[in-house]
Amino acid sequence: MSKDQITQLIKRHLPQAGLEHTALKGVQLFHVTTPVPCIPAVYEPTIVAIVSGEKEAILDGQRHVYDASRYLLCPMTMPVEAGTPHACPEAPLLGAVIPLDPRIMRELAIDVETAAGASRKTDGPVPQALSLARWDAAFTQALLRLLELLDDPVDMAVLGPGRLREFYYAVLKGEAGDAARRAFGVGNEIARTIDYLSTRLNTSVTIDDMASHVGMSRAVFHRRFKEATTMSPIQFVKSMRLSNAAMKIADGKTVSEAAMDVGYVSSSQFSREFKRMYGQSPREWGNAAQGSAGLV
Repeated sequence: MSKDQITQLIKRHLPQAGLEHTALKGVQLFHVTTPVPCIPAVYEPTIVAIVSGEKEAILDGQRHVYDASRYLLCPMTMPVEAGTPHACPEAPLLGAVIPLDPRIMRELAIDVETAAGASRKTDGPVPQALSLARWDAAFTQALLRLLELLDDPVDMAVLGPGRLREFYYAVLKGEAGDAARRAFGVGNEIARTIDYLSTRLNTSVTIDDMASHVGMSRAVFHRRFKEATTMSPIQFVKSMRLSNAAMKIADGKTVSEAAMDVGYVSSSQFSREFKRMYGQSPREWGNAAQGSAGLV
């Protein structure tokens, strides 16, 4: 019943196709009625919950398809390709995006580990870049209670921070909890490295710089990074730069501006690498993607 209530709430706030940036600290609602092919995007730490339709995210060639039975956890900033290839008026895509506040998630993850008496060893599996998890009762109820605040600005202002913490806690305790705790709790070196990289896309960062930032040897860092993201550190940096540039082009920046923003000195080199990754020149891709980037 709670999922039906969430569906009706989203339809009430967003009756027509579009994307709504709510007043609730970064929470977005989406309603898509036309197919959107998978295009480059950069996912910040977030939860994507769908109540109708189907969405997909592609990371390094691996497809992650999710719908009303499973939600997506992205605990680290990741370059992906994402889309809604099967959306239509008869079967629209409806859902919500809830950003994960790293500071609060870290506090809660450590609290959960401490309360559960969890070992603080860091040699276990590294957190996965994308995880799919089944909706459980706690997650569904927490999401409903969070989105119900959209009906009352006073409730939103007073209760919003508490309801977000409740939602985060439901994620940490649910099927995606292990991945979330490893990303935000003890042993979160790869997530911290990605945060470090995300603010330095327009500068030269070496593998030694990344390994040193989290106190690892080069060899151990390289192995753990690839386990978590499926990409080598150098592949990841290139993918992040090209995905960010693609989004900037879709938003109206010129190819040269986008290339410079993400650290490319040569526009011709940028165009070659962009076409090698996406199969189109930056200008061709930008013409085709206008208006689609915001929906993924």
